[in-house]
Amino acid sequence: MSDTYKHLTVWKDSVTFATEIYSATREFPQSELFGLTSQLRRAAVSVAANLAEGAGRNSKKDFARFVDIALGSLNEVETLLKIAENIGYLSSSVYSGLFDSTQSIGKALGGLRKYLKHT
Repeated sequence: MSDTYKHLTVWKDSVTFATEIYSATREFPQSELFGLTSQLRRAAVSVAANLAEGAGRNSKKDFARFVDIALGSLNEVETLLKIAENIGYLSSSVYSGLFDSTQSIGKALGGLRKYLKHT
């Protein structure tokens, strides 16, 4: 399974999403660099990183566990995005676009998890 993740659309979308999070947080206040900015970036990167790590494991069961972890990280990102919007760090339009990405990636991760657990 090692590099099969590179062919997964959800992995590619997750990498793009993490890149978008970095761009969106670039304008956050400097005082948030080690707070919300860092936490959002780490959680977003974790989605794609857990897919890559899980694909390198020895079984579909292990891979599915890492997909579950990626879903948890995605939920964290979604929560942090809402907080960032609420305190005025993200405009509603930027928040909406990023939120839509979390929904799309979440559906794809759910499908991958289902596939891995039933094959």
